[in-house]
Amino acid sequence: MTTIQSEYSEDRDLVNQLLGQAQMADAFEKFSQTVWASKLNFVKENKLYRNLSGKKTPNGLELKGTWEEFCSLLGVSDEKANQDIANLKSFGEEALESMSRMGIGYRELRQYRKLPEDQKTALIEVAKAGDKEALVELAEEFIAKNAKEKEQLKKENSNLQADYKALSKRNADVAKEKEELAIKLAQFEMKTVPLDERLVNVEKIVGDSLSDVKSKLENFRQLIENLEKLQFEIFENDPSYDPEQPYSLPDSFAVSVQMIHGGIGTIKKQAIAIEKELANKFTTELGLNLDEFEFIMAQR
Repeated sequence: MTTIQSEYSEDRDLVNQLLGQAQMADAFEKFSQTVWASKLNFVKENKLYRNLSGKKTPNGLELKGTWEEFCSLLGVSDEKANQDIANLKSFGEEALESMSRMGIGYRELRQYRKLPEDQKTALIEVAKAGDKEALVELAEEFIAKNAKEKEQLKKENSNLQADYKALSKRNADVAKEKEELAIKLAQFEMKTVPLDERLVNVEKIVGDSLSDVKSKLENFRQLIENLEKLQFEIFENDPSYDPEQPYSLPDSFAVSVQMIHGGIGTIKKQAIAIEKELANKFTTELGLNLDEFEFIMAQR
């Protein structure tokens, strides 16, 4: 690190300072929580760690200039460094310094960061006052309250899902009844209603069906937009996210994307199958000969 440090220009003094202090025993223990986090945050936001690229360590290892590499040279994991930065941004210097003096650990700070903004603001004010007992008591109250509300929402959601399943079954039964009735009605019309009158409803049925299909496809488009927004939220809420590094979204997110893709594919396959059925039965009416029809289907 001494070799690397000597190669930096003067406008990278902070990186030099951190690398130099990393060589001293217990150097970081002498830092206050806020000073340490503030220096790390400055280096990361300004991407000063990139200046390590191409340099070599005393053992001959060539550096790539990544954030993880820089943290490793400091003797800490990038996860811990990201946690420190996230704590600084969430609580501010004064409150974080106070909580650090109180002995509030990483596990507690991680829990506090997840609190709603109004509750987090209340904790910050108590932390600034320096009353650890009041801070811990208030935090535990907030956490317990949120856990209770979450459990209640989970229960309500479970009930809603049960109601939805029951309603879906009822709708399916009604749809089946309507289909059976429509078949019977069509059979009756074929026997009693003149041909021209029976063809009058074709235009309306086609128009209504197109409207229904457009509505369903719009639902898919809306789902895609919502997933994109959720993706950005995941990036913003993950302190370890770095757009310059590979990032894997949760498996459940990928499953949702695949479900949408499968749904669209199913609609496409069904549309092609129906079109093929129509063309098979009414090739002449569509102005196609058999060879043209087979060619068109092959292109699909």
